[in-house]
Amino acid sequence: MVQQQSPRKPGHQPGKPGHRPPGKPKFKGRVFRSNRPGQYQDPQGQTQTKVIRSPAGDKLRIMVLGGCEEVGRNCTLIEYKNDIILVDMGLQFPEEDMPGVDYIIPNMSYLKGKEKNIRGVIITHGHYDHIGAIPHTVPNIGNPPIYALPMSAAIIKRRQEDFHTRQLNVKITKVSDVLRLGNLTVSFFHINHSIPDAVGIVIDTPMGRVCHTGDWKFDFHPEGTEHADFQQIAALGKEGVLCLMGDSTNANHEGHQISEKVIGEELTTIIEKAPGRVIIGTFASLLARVKQIIEASEKLGKKVAIDGYSMKTNVEIAKTMGFIKCNQSTLIKPEQMDGYPDEKIVLICTGAQGEKNAALNRIANNEHRNVRVRETDTVIFSSSVIPGNEGSVQRLMDTLYRKGANVINYKMMDVHAGGHAKKEDIKLMLALFKPKYYVPIEGNHFLLRENAKVAYSMGWAKENVFIVDNGQVMEFWKDGGVLTNEKVPTDYVFVDGLGVGDVSQVVLRDRQVLAEDGMVIVIAQIEKKTGKIVGYPDIISRGFIFMKEHQELIKQTRDQVKKAIDDNDPKSAADPKYTRDRIRDEIGKFLFQKTERRPMILPVIIEV
Repeated sequence: MVQQQSPRKPGHQPGKPGHRPPGKPKFKGRVFRSNRPGQYQDPQGQTQTKVIRSPAGDKLRIMVLGGCEEVGRNCTLIEYKNDIILVDMGLQFPEEDMPGVDYIIPNMSYLKGKEKNIRGVIITHGHYDHIGAIPHTVPNIGNPPIYALPMSAAIIKRRQEDFHTRQLNVKITKVSDVLRLGNLTVSFFHINHSIPDAVGIVIDTPMGRVCHTGDWKFDFHPEGTEHADFQQIAALGKEGVLCLMGDSTNANHEGHQISEKVIGEELTTIIEKAPGRVIIGTFASLLARVKQIIEASEKLGKKVAIDGYSMKTNVEIAKTMGFIKCNQSTLIKPEQMDGYPDEKIVLICTGAQGEKNAALNRIANNEHRNVRVRETDTVIFSSSVIPGNEGSVQRLMDTLYRKGANVINYKMMDVHAGGHAKKEDIKLMLALFKPKYYVPIEGNHFLLRENAKVAYSMGWAKENVFIVDNGQVMEFWKDGGVLTNEKVPTDYVFVDGLGVGDVSQVVLRDRQVLAEDGMVIVIAQIEKKTGKIVGYPDIISRGFIFMKEHQELIKQTRDQVKKAIDDNDPKSAADPKYTRDRIRDEIGKFLFQKTERRPMILPVIIEV
């Protein structure tokens, strides 16, 4: 049920961070947060014990299923008695040691048998690291309703068209809506990010109020929207917040995040003064930036081409919803660019992260159907570099420089503002919310630690800041909470083509071996009854050696195969599995001695 108005129930008063009852001595040292005694060193170096015990009875359970050990795969589960809600359902892009994997999604094992208790999936915003897993997970957990604001809902529905899973139950909400989901009441507060309709989530529970920031920043001059609702955030803090879960992605950076207004002004100047075409690479989901570029280009009398499947899709959604406003004649196709003077052209495309098949990479490598780099081109990287992509981005920039283009990135000029809060922004958020407990989320472990340091600097006691791993269960009751030792499954679930969860660590290890050292196939015929070899074995190499140039090694390998089979234990020789294992072991050792490489050995035994 969705209601437009709901008076907020006043919650408990949290008092000051690290508050303790009058007369109770201040506890010094690190608390081991569990239901068992923990040891710590007091200021005099003496070992002491402090126990935090959760009381008997019903408790609020919170666990992060993804996003607390990586950037991406964001998903938080909140459970009270028989009511469960999930905040976000995102994907994580694969790492370099995961060949063939498209992306990684949250593990839903904990919800097996609890599908009927899931009241809904609440979406903070439309970035894929928060919605990308929905087509794969939601249909398999009972297809609960998905509550999302209009832009997020439109992106979810459009993405679902690419999959052949069950139709989703997407419910479009407004910031003012209040959702009654069993014993849990969900409402929203407006926040700024790099995409429209970004919101924080408020969950009122019988144990107290929990707030989840989603991805956020404070921007006093945002593009196409209002600044964050400071009055509502302050009111929530005044009423009382038991637990605040806060974004950590930029928690290691000092200061305040740059405003989109500054970026817009810088981009407008570059577009106006560029001697030729302007090619801007950015994220397809960074719609506030795309809006700025299109509208600034139109004012300057320039034509805008859009390239990249996801970029074109998102721009079409944003135009339909009225977020991007421009004349239809302003937008042209990439193949029409040569019909206009160079100084009248702006191209917005994907690929600023150096992605192999993205538009900007194809343009740089002369693989694009319509666009080639010209010496008069100005190429702007209007995005920060995602950790792990530094090498591919640098190679792409080098290629563009070699072709004479003028390359600009965010380190040279203010052509990118991050969508995540920096340290001073986090301080303001904490001061407004005044939560009793603070849980840094959404980032690698070091980012969670950096976020926690901000809370410590603001006066929060260490025992009131929970630094969690994925799957670690937090329990809360009225005015109290504990970080337990219980963990629910959060193992990687890989999406590989049409397969979900059918790629295991063993498969990845095999792929890594093939990528690094290749494969050797050994084909041998043996007598069915005796296990003796018939004829001479064949060797096929793929990715290991070039056979024509290593005839002597191939001959030696064949001799070793024949010897391995002839030396078989007579009692086991007729067992094909035993023969395959022996070939694999002996040939593996032999090839390593000769080459110091370990190719995958694949024996094929033909019984005659």
